[in-house]
Amino acid sequence: MKGSRLFQILYCILERGTVTAPDLAEQLEVSVRTIYRDIDALSAAGIPVYAKSGRGGGICLMEHYSGQKNSEIGEFPAAINRVLFSEEEKQIILEALYGITALDHMDPELAPKVAALLQAGSGESWLEVDFSRWGVVPHEDANFRQLKDAILRRREVILTYAGTSGEQTVRTIRPIRLLCKAGAWYVKAYCVNRQDFRIFKLSRMLSLAVSDETFPPIRFPEERGAGKAELSEIALRFSADAAYRVYDEFDASQVTVQDDNTLTVRAWLPEDLWLTGYLLSFGTQVEVIEPAYLKDTLAKQAYQIYQKNSRKT
Repeated sequence: MKGSRLFQILYCILERGTVTAPDLAEQLEVSVRTIYRDIDALSAAGIPVYAKSGRGGGICLMEHYSGQKNSEIGEFPAAINRVLFSEEEKQIILEALYGITALDHMDPELAPKVAALLQAGSGESWLEVDFSRWGVVPHEDANFRQLKDAILRRREVILTYAGTSGEQTVRTIRPIRLLCKAGAWYVKAYCVNRQDFRIFKLSRMLSLAVSDETFPPIRFPEERGAGKAELSEIALRFSADAAYRVYDEFDASQVTVQDDNTLTVRAWLPEDLWLTGYLLSFGTQVEVIEPAYLKDTLAKQAYQIYQKNSRKT
């Protein structure tokens, strides 16, 4: 859409100072003629953008409005407001930004800066999101930044990974995209070792190094659900004392309160060692209803734990 392209042009100019029309055309995948028409539209809206010729020339903003003199930048956001965003659109942008900039990997000053640019709201954050674990400083932050760099530069990554079955393997991956899901960070990637697409959880990456090996652009094959865990429908019964955790970790639509105040949960979950470990974390507060084999697996795991911890030292 044209409004989005105008914003991208402004962003490029603000970031780089001066940029040529051919560079903009290539980046935005439009013709040079279209770029010049966009420049005319920005100028007509009151944004002092112009083209300068000669060595080092290109499209730029008047220094007065470029952000170099903050005391004089007041007119610039107003011009952007008129040409790019309605009041409703500005609020949508800010709500989204306030929802993500509190993450460990995001700049906490981003939303206030954009709020000032849009002249919308007070710029005060009304929403905070924190995915970090209690009492620890997660190592995912360093992994996140290295993976982001590897994705943008298309560099292979060598990592030591803790799998769901407890083994540690050294993998070479070609990272494609970072994914935030259910309060955790993952990377979608092509695994060179397995010759297939996989999804890796950042918290399970015990070590990580970006190599000098590059790879061509690749797309994660969403259409066949590559890298996703196999899910099965699981039925569970929780005691009333576990209600706080049940509602923390399951949607209310998955929960049925019984006459005796126990809670029945039906959910699609991955059947692996993570699941048995997760269920065991509830202790005696959970009972597997179905499938029957999962009930037997959980009982065997619990008995093995009992045996291990009841041995005399």
